[in-house]
Amino acid sequence: MSIFARVTDIFKANVNDMLDKMEDPEKMVKQMIIEMEEGLVKATSSLAKAMANERDLRKQCDGAAAQAKQWEEKAALALKAGNADLAKQALSKKLVYDGQVKQYETMLAQASSTTSALRSQLDALKARLDEARMKQATLVARAQTAKTQKEFSSAMSGAGQGAFAKFEKMEKKIEGMEAEAEAFSELSGDAPADDPFKAMEADLALEAEMAKLMEKMGGGADA
Repeated sequence: MSIFARVTDIFKANVNDMLDKMEDPEKMVKQMIIEMEEGLVKATSSLAKAMANERDLRKQCDGAAAQAKQWEEKAALALKAGNADLAKQALSKKLVYDGQVKQYETMLAQASSTTSALRSQLDALKARLDEARMKQATLVARAQTAKTQKEFSSAMSGAGQGAFAKFEKMEKKIEGMEAEAEAFSELSGDAPADDPFKAMEADLALEAEMAKLMEKMGGGADA
């Protein structure tokens, strides 16, 4: 029974904690599957021994029952022959074999119950192993995903996050320096120099407007 308990404990282990501690999830999961398979082999061997023991008990029980029947037949023959003493001797041996049959029947019932229980447990272990095999790839993928997510979160909350914070702090500092420089410039009256091209463009636009006005006034006078 210890074999079955050991294999069951493996199935009931906290897989998430184990995956969190392992360096190579794929290798560790494969190793767990191998251990389950080894346990299943041992459990199968135990069941085979229990079945063989049950067969031996049944064979011995059948043999004792056959002997009891033979001695009963011999007792009947002795009575027919009128030999009561011989008949009693035969019946005495029959009773011995009858007692053996009862003992074998008791042991056989226990062996049969044990075999039945072991077979049920073995079937359950096979089903669990099949389930573990189907989940093998999923567990490895989950472990890799969790590891990647943990590394990313660690990078964001560690040095990487600190660098972002420093960058934002520097940006705000530069913006403050620019605002101070602009304020000092306004207070000191240092206005930016006039652009000569803009002045020239303004003069040309003004002359064009004057020409339009003079043409309009001249046309009105003619009318």
